[in-house]
Amino acid sequence: MDRKYFGTDGIRGQVGKGHITPDFVLKLGWAAGRVLGKGSSNSSVLIGKDTRISGYMFESALEAGLVAAGVNTRLLGPMPTPGIAYLTRTLHAQAGIVISASHNPHQDNGFKFFSAQGRKLPDEVELAIEHEMSRKMTTVGSEDLGKADRVSDAAGRYIEFCKSTIPSVMDFSGLKIVVDCANGATYHVAPFVFDELGADVITIGAEPDGVNINAGVGSTSPELLVKTVLDSGADIGVGLDGDGDRLIMVDNQGNVLDGDDLLYIIARSRQENGGMNGSVVGTIMSNLGLELALKRCGIGFERVNVGDRYILERLQEKEWAIGGEPSGHIICLDRTTTGDGIISALQVLAEVHKSGKPLGELCKSVEKCPQLLVNVRVDNNIDVMGLPALKEAVKDVEAELDGEGRVLLRPSGTEPLIRVMVEGRNAQQISQLADQLADTVKKLAE
Repeated sequence: MDRKYFGTDGIRGQVGKGHITPDFVLKLGWAAGRVLGKGSSNSSVLIGKDTRISGYMFESALEAGLVAAGVNTRLLGPMPTPGIAYLTRTLHAQAGIVISASHNPHQDNGFKFFSAQGRKLPDEVELAIEHEMSRKMTTVGSEDLGKADRVSDAAGRYIEFCKSTIPSVMDFSGLKIVVDCANGATYHVAPFVFDELGADVITIGAEPDGVNINAGVGSTSPELLVKTVLDSGADIGVGLDGDGDRLIMVDNQGNVLDGDDLLYIIARSRQENGGMNGSVVGTIMSNLGLELALKRCGIGFERVNVGDRYILERLQEKEWAIGGEPSGHIICLDRTTTGDGIISALQVLAEVHKSGKPLGELCKSVEKCPQLLVNVRVDNNIDVMGLPALKEAVKDVEAELDGEGRVLLRPSGTEPLIRVMVEGRNAQQISQLADQLADTVKKLAE
């Protein structure tokens, strides 16, 4: 069955356009309440959000829809996406809803859903919500309306959980860490986690004003983090995205470590501690250098389609624990139920502490193959991917690579973009071919 609203990571778009409007969200809350509130006479659904100004509007709309369906709501306020997953599970809620567009600019917003177990909703539940959206909205009787309250200690609960994911004997005293919160949902959580573990913390990107989320800060814009690490003489930089589920890190030399580097460090740490269960799961975007480095260590590696839901599906299917994307969405199922930037950073810092080695040295075995990703904005109504001319252009690039590289074109699941990726051995050739292919996409999209 085709999806009308849900994409690979919930529902997302520009505020005021398409589905990202108050009237749609009101009905979305009602439909979700009808589906998720079934089977419980005292059901509740958590609502959390990042720091976008539109979050106030959508929080109210979701609450009204859920209450109209007879479902109690508990408001968390600004909270990282993985924190909402954790609280959904530990507060025994029927579900959790996140109002966030993750790493997107403030003009966008969206909605992610978690099950009672703190995991992404299965396809059949998302489809059931979509089915309810096609029905006429009704309101239960006054005596059956849901109630709403606010969880006042949400941040404190999550901070303690994050700290519990590494051994209690670990003390980060002596480490100077710069923490970039992207002016997003981790601004009142992440600095306290690292500070309470003993680190000397310098915080940036922790002054949200509703419109500065991800603006020149965070995991997608690491320049300020790099500069602050170098200027302050810090040992490590931690860069999170707007909703706290992605992570990049910076070593003391100013080098940026992406998700592939961090995934390698975590996997090797698990292996050395006897806790590496099965293989690592990456995506079709994971660098070939990561796969080869893991192979040299005797750790298997499997690729799935881009998107954390596909990584989770493979990990659960195989009963493995570690997976992630180059973007920094890292999943440690032996610690939590979803991708979590703070918890992933703690796993890396625990290895730095245990090994006594600088961060950069821990991933030096990952020799990255040159890989270039170009994003091309396209009209949603144009099916560029299906055009024969584009397929021929891809074949031409693959022929030039002569079996020593990869070409990947895929539409973004969250933005009107075609992502063009070329990987190979020669950086100059890769740059030329990626630009060539991106130009072809632009011309065909016009």
